[in-house]
Amino acid sequence: MMPFAGGIEATANATLLFSLAAAVVYGLILNTRETLLRSAVKTLAVALLAALAFTRGGPLLLVAALALSAFGDAFLSRDGDKAFLGGLASFLAAHLAYIALFFLAGAGGELLWQPWRAVLAVAMVAFATTMLAMLWRRVGPDLRLPVAAYAAAILGMGVSALTLDNVWVIAGAVLFMASDGLLAAEKFLATAISPHREWMRYAVWALYYMAQLSITLGFLL
Repeated sequence: MMPFAGGIEATANATLLFSLAAAVVYGLILNTRETLLRSAVKTLAVALLAALAFTRGGPLLLVAALALSAFGDAFLSRDGDKAFLGGLASFLAAHLAYIALFFLAGAGGELLWQPWRAVLAVAMVAFATTMLAMLWRRVGPDLRLPVAAYAAAILGMGVSALTLDNVWVIAGAVLFMASDGLLAAEKFLATAISPHREWMRYAVWALYYMAQLSITLGFLL
């Protein structure tokens, strides 16, 4: 059963299936050498979610956040410090768009007083501050402020999602934070010869794509 009306031939369902296919294909080739094809497949997975949100009349902030994320994927599919900083900037902007979207669509800060939301918010704060403290000692001085800004942005994204009465979006925000935490650990905390780096890369991609998919469907369904 397809999530949108019209069956598999419908544009929305076809777009979603092509996005899922791109995500799976990238998962199969993510540990291969850097090529334009690999970058294109990675970028396409979330770019198609942006196209889906646009064609389904989703909020423009959702479209913008997904498009900015796709740009971030393109940057992070390449090696080097400039590509990393480009990806960091793109995802920072994406998280700011998500924060604005969640607050505008949310029911207000009063939802944060619900016990489970308050506990989750505290856990998010603890997670973000712990990761930042660990990274602060491992990254170079030129990366500390960008990493701190990014940590603040993704924490804001996670907490702002808790103002919505939408479990899909909240789940997506949690998955997004988990993916980014694992990515930071793989890039900066794991040793170059660590046997864990390979499975961490697969986990980062799976968590990240599921996060974007969950947020997208949370607003479109």
